[in-house]
Amino acid sequence: MAVKLRLARLGCRNRPFYRVMAADSRSPRDRKHIEVLGYYNPLPGQDGGKRMGLNFERVKYWLSVGAQPSDPVQRLLFRAGVLPPPPMVAMGRKGGPRDIRPVDPLTGRVMMAEQPTKTTNGLMDV
Repeated sequence: MAVKLRLARLGCRNRPFYRVMAADSRSPRDRKHIEVLGYYNPLPGQDGGKRMGLNFERVKYWLSVGAQPSDPVQRLLFRAGVLPPPPMVAMGRKGGPRDIRPVDPLTGRVMMAEQPTKTTNGLMDV
């Protein structure tokens, strides 16, 4: 049984509310789950921020036994500081070749690698 950490949508139309769940990968999105691990409310509250609550101990347990987070849950866990940043690459123009330079996940800018410098004897210094 492959376990995934994913979001289940609740709430009414135009007012989404999500629960972070550990579920069997074959079960439907909003149906049977193994455990509720937290919640995520993407709508801004009165203070202007999005609300999120996670049970970190249980999330770490499920990750340690091999549960795979979905892409949205992986981004939430990165923001909460549980996971390292997901690998991102810069996109060239649409339909063109992919740019393989790494992108900083917090700013979205391309991270510049250090360029090798030439020394006085003409050899490359790394």
